[in-house]
Amino acid sequence: MSSAAHETAHDPAASPPRRARHVVLYDSDCPLCTFQQKSLTWLDWLDKVRFIPINSDQAARLAPDLKREDLMEAIHCITPAGDLHRGARAVRFLGLRLPLLVPIGLFLWLPGVIWVAEKIYQFVSRHRLFFSRIFGCKGACAIMPERQRPPSSGTERP
Repeated sequence: MSSAAHETAHDPAASPPRRARHVVLYDSDCPLCTFQQKSLTWLDWLDKVRFIPINSDQAARLAPDLKREDLMEAIHCITPAGDLHRGARAVRFLGLRLPLLVPIGLFLWLPGVIWVAEKIYQFVSRHRLFFSRIFGCKGACAIMPERQRPPSSGTERP
């Protein structure tokens, strides 16, 4: 996927009704990704983000143009307006919306930093199962609960 495709806007006329929250698509079969998702639920104090596993029907409806291989390579964040952020750019985008991550989000805007962050992200992504074992994510995921959220209203999409 080209770097220009990392942050593209969808045609508003073709988009479904606006959502109130950003949606993060993550690999629920990966212990590292699941640990990251659970951690982010606790950092999302303002309830700005919904997390959806990439293997769910809902993910396929929200991102019909993304191939499974693309979804497996990186975290994806879809904004209520339909903009798509991938990999380190998704981390940067979320970093500016979750209070404790603002310093990371700002750091990723420094010139050249996002390029390095993308390279690091790609390396970690390719070796995520190895890193999951090293950091014990599977065991941590078993004891770390996901933050419970109030149910969404019937009119709001994820």
